[in-house]
Amino acid sequence: MPTKSSIADVEIPALDLWAFMFDQKREFPDSQVIYRDANNPSDRYYTFADVKSAATAFGEGLCNLWDWEKSDVLAIYAPNDIDFAPIVYGTFYAGGIVSPANPGYSPDELTFQLKNSGAKALVTTKAFLSSAQKAAEQSGIPKDRILLLGAEKDESHVVKHWTNIRQASRALRYRRRKLDPEKDLAFLVFSSGTTGLPKGVMLSHRTVVADLCLIKGCVGHYYSSGKDKILGVLPFFHIYGLTGLVQQPLHRGIELVVMPAFDLKKFLEAVQTHKVTFIYVAPPVVVRLARDSMVEKYDLSSVRMITCGAAPLTKELVDTVHKKFKIKINQAYGLSETSPMTHTQPWDEWYSSVGSVGKMFPNMTAKYVDPEGNEVAANEAGELWLAGPNVFGGYWKNEEATNDCITVENGLRYFKTGDVGYQDKEHNFYITDRVKELIKYKGFQVAPAELEGKMLDHPLVNDVAVIGVYDKDQETEVPRAYVVHAKKGSEVSDGDAADIVKWVGGKVANHKRLRGGVRFIDEVPKSASGKILRRVLKDKVKQEEEGRVKAKL
Repeated sequence: MPTKSSIADVEIPALDLWAFMFDQKREFPDSQVIYRDANNPSDRYYTFADVKSAATAFGEGLCNLWDWEKSDVLAIYAPNDIDFAPIVYGTFYAGGIVSPANPGYSPDELTFQLKNSGAKALVTTKAFLSSAQKAAEQSGIPKDRILLLGAEKDESHVVKHWTNIRQASRALRYRRRKLDPEKDLAFLVFSSGTTGLPKGVMLSHRTVVADLCLIKGCVGHYYSSGKDKILGVLPFFHIYGLTGLVQQPLHRGIELVVMPAFDLKKFLEAVQTHKVTFIYVAPPVVVRLARDSMVEKYDLSSVRMITCGAAPLTKELVDTVHKKFKIKINQAYGLSETSPMTHTQPWDEWYSSVGSVGKMFPNMTAKYVDPEGNEVAANEAGELWLAGPNVFGGYWKNEEATNDCITVENGLRYFKTGDVGYQDKEHNFYITDRVKELIKYKGFQVAPAELEGKMLDHPLVNDVAVIGVYDKDQETEVPRAYVVHAKKGSEVSDGDAADIVKWVGGKVANHKRLRGGVRFIDEVPKSASGKILRRVLKDKVKQEEEGRVKAKL
C-alpha cells in the first residue's frame, strides 16, 4: 500500500500567493523586518509593510506603463537581493508569472529560457546587464523592458531601475488582478532534462501555497517570528531558495539576512554579526564548515539548525561539524516539480536517521516502484513516486515529458521522481541513486546531452559521452567527458584535454563546467539503437576507483 504521511494533514487555503501573504491575519506586526542586506544591513532592508507597498507600486506600474496582461511572464536574471520579493509580488499583483534565471547563464542559455517562456520583460543587475541585453535582443524583448534591481543604478539612465516603474498618475488606480490559485501559474522555473534542453516547470499559486503550508506543518513549529533569523545564501533563482528563502520568511515573518552568493568569510561574518539561527545549504557548504580552519575564528553559537539538501551527507561529516561547533544538521529532499520540499528530518530526529532525507511532509502520499511498475516493500529499492497538493501541473509546452512523468492511480496524481531509494519501517526515506541521467553538481542539475551537443562542435571531438563522477573532496557529482579524439593516437597532444575543458567552460554556466575533466577513449559505448550506455562508463569509473584502493592496500 502507498505510504501516507505520518504527520497530520494541514489546511491549505484556496488563495493565490498575494492573498495568502497579505490578506490573511498574521501573528507578527507590519514593522517586522523580512529582508535585510547582509552587506549593507542598516540602509537596505524591507519590513513586511515595505514589501507590500513596493510590490503594489510595481504592479500598478506594470499595468499602467506596459499594459501588462494576465499571465505575461517577467524573467529575473540576478543574484540574491532584497529587491527580489517585491518584484515577484508586484508581478503577481499585475497577474503575471515570474521566471527566475541563473545569473551564471551565458547569453545563449538565457535566450533559450526567454524565448521558451515567452518573457515580456527582464530584470537584472548592473553587473549582469551586458549579457541580459544580448539575450533580450536575441529574444525580441524591447530595450525599455529591461530593468535593474539592487543598490546600483545605471548612471546614464538608459536602463530604468525597477522602482521607477510606477503609475504615472495616482488619480488612476489599478486594482490587483484576480487569480485562480489552481489554474494560474506563479512561477515558471527551468529544470534541465535528459534531452539536453531545460524544461519549464509550471508551478501554480496553489502548489507553492501548499508547499509553504506543508513546511510549516512539518517543521515550522521549530522556528518563529521575532526569535529566529535565516541566512539567505542559497540562490533565489533555484526552487530551493525561491520557496525556502523568498517565500517562507514573508509567510512566517522571519528576518532573512540576504547574501548575493556564497563566500565563506562573508558567510561566517553574517552568522556572527546577525546571530543567525537557521540556515539552508547544499553539501559543499557543510564540507567547508568541517574542513576549513577559518571557521574556528568565528562565533557560530547562535545557529540552532542547518538544513542540507541536494545530496545525502555522510555520518562522519555530520559528526565532524557537530563535535567542532555543536551545530546540528538535518537533511531534506525535494524537486522543482514538487515546489520543492517534500521530506525533512524532524529537528528532534536529526541524528537518529543520518543519511536519510527524513519524514514525508503532511498531505502527501508516496510509494517506491520497481521497473515493472509494482510497488516494493519497506527496505526494498525502487523509484520514488509522490502525490500531493505541491506537485506541479506539468512541463511548459512539453506534453510528452509531462505524460512520461505523471500517472493517476486510485484518484492520486503521482509524479515519478526518477530518484531511486527506499523507506525503512520508521518511515524514514532514503535516496540512493537516480533513474534519470541528470548530474547533480552542488544541487544544480546538469544535463549530459546538453554538454555532449555543445562538445560535438569542438574540432577535436569526434564523439562524446558525459557522465557524473563523485568528487570526494567536494562531496558532489561533477561532469566528466569521455571523448573520441578527432586525431589519431600519435597526433594527440597532452594539452588537448585541457583545451576542451577550457572551451566548454566558455560556452556554459559555471555549474556545467567539466570539473571531472576529459578522458580519451576509442569508442563511446552505445546500444543497437544508438543510445549512449552511460552505465558502462560508470562501471569503468567504479573499477578504476577499486583498482586505486587495492593499489594503496
